[in-house]
Amino acid sequence: MGFRWDLVWSSLPTLLEGAKLTVQLTTVSVFFGIIIGTITGIARISKGPLRYAAAAYIDVIRGTPLLVQTFIVFYGLPGLIQRPIPAYAAALLALSVNSGAYVGEIVRSGIQSLDKGQWEAAFSLGLTKGQTMRHVILPQAFRRILPPLGNEFIALLKDSSLVSVIALEELVRKGQIIIGRTFRPFEVWLAVALIFFVMTFTVSRLVDLLEKRMVQHDSSNS
Repeated sequence: MGFRWDLVWSSLPTLLEGAKLTVQLTTVSVFFGIIIGTITGIARISKGPLRYAAAAYIDVIRGTPLLVQTFIVFYGLPGLIQRPIPAYAAALLALSVNSGAYVGEIVRSGIQSLDKGQWEAAFSLGLTKGQTMRHVILPQAFRRILPPLGNEFIALLKDSSLVSVIALEELVRKGQIIIGRTFRPFEVWLAVALIFFVMTFTVSRLVDLLEKRMVQHDSSNS
């Protein structure tokens, strides 16, 4: 029967609708992941029980598949709290918790990559440990962790396809629905792959542009 371009074009509106949800899920999840990861990363380099709790969280999340984590949140958690969790909320929770573990390691490595003299200089100026972290360490660490954060966004953008298993109609689920109606998997999956490529390529170029601007800004201030 040959390749049907007409099917690809007619499927685009539906697929783009799913892609919109995919980007929304990823953006919100990475936002919460950065918050969770920043707290976790700081806890990892602290002294006391929080250090071990943060390490355990990171090890467990990074050591288990995102698909299993999604099943635990969507199917397992409702049994504990005795109420169902909407698919969108379950996907958002699973993706945020997963992203937080990876961002936590990114933040930890970024902080530890800074010279210890930064701490000493801040303390000599009378800053507390919290003020030093907030005003001196984290702003400098952010410049170093920007590329890994961009990679984490791209990775989560692709991994978000796993939430299709809980019937959330993001890009992959929309593709499955179209295939069930048309019985043309090659054209539909090719269109899905191309949309994912456009999204990830765009994000990677934006991260590169932002990184170059930050380097130029640092050079002009030095």
